[in-house]
Amino acid sequence: MKKYLAECFGTFWLVFGGCGSAVLAAAYPELGIGFVGVSLAFGLTVLTMAYAVGHISGGHFNPAVSIGLLVGGRFSGKDLVPYIIAQVIGAILAAAVLYVIASGNDIFDATAGFASNGYAKHSPCGYSMLSALVIEIVLTAFFLIIILGSTDQRAPSGFAPIAIGLALTLIHLISIPVTNTSVNPARSTGVALFQGSWAIEQLWLFWVAPIIGAIIGALAYKFISCECKK
Repeated sequence: MKKYLAECFGTFWLVFGGCGSAVLAAAYPELGIGFVGVSLAFGLTVLTMAYAVGHISGGHFNPAVSIGLLVGGRFSGKDLVPYIIAQVIGAILAAAVLYVIASGNDIFDATAGFASNGYAKHSPCGYSMLSALVIEIVLTAFFLIIILGSTDQRAPSGFAPIAIGLALTLIHLISIPVTNTSVNPARSTGVALFQGSWAIEQLWLFWVAPIIGAIIGALAYKFISCECKK
């Protein structure tokens, strides 16, 4: 139960910190943090929580990561469903708290987006469904390669959270204009439920694409990291 709670807390922090920066601070008049600030916020949430609770649960905070680690042989199948449930609960709780805070401003309107992920007319820059599908698959695949590589027993110890946090920052710098960046089905689900309309209709892509990408990334890392027997 402790590791499931750790996953719930970690995913809460990721969604609250990352999506919170987008909803509350990204477009603040004149002093808004913009895309770069939001990207850093997402990376910092993972970095800080990986150090805080990673030793308890492994620090997944993402259903796609859990699935990728399972495929990569780093995670037990018996924990997969409880981990995903804990992650989704954490994301929904974070979105709920963020909704309460943001509602304190009279001009707030969750239906305008609420940091939700989308494609076509709901993409920040109008990218198509195919563009969204491809970028989410590719970026999640490389995210898994970085996670598996930085946590490999042959890698320098103690630095994995830094590499993973910076990777998530880079991922957001690349893809916020395309999909508002998911690579995490729990993150997408939490805010979509409060957006309440198009974000729920398009949510399928932000489950399917990250999971496909995670499986590809895990298989790719298993292939390139395999030590051939003499």
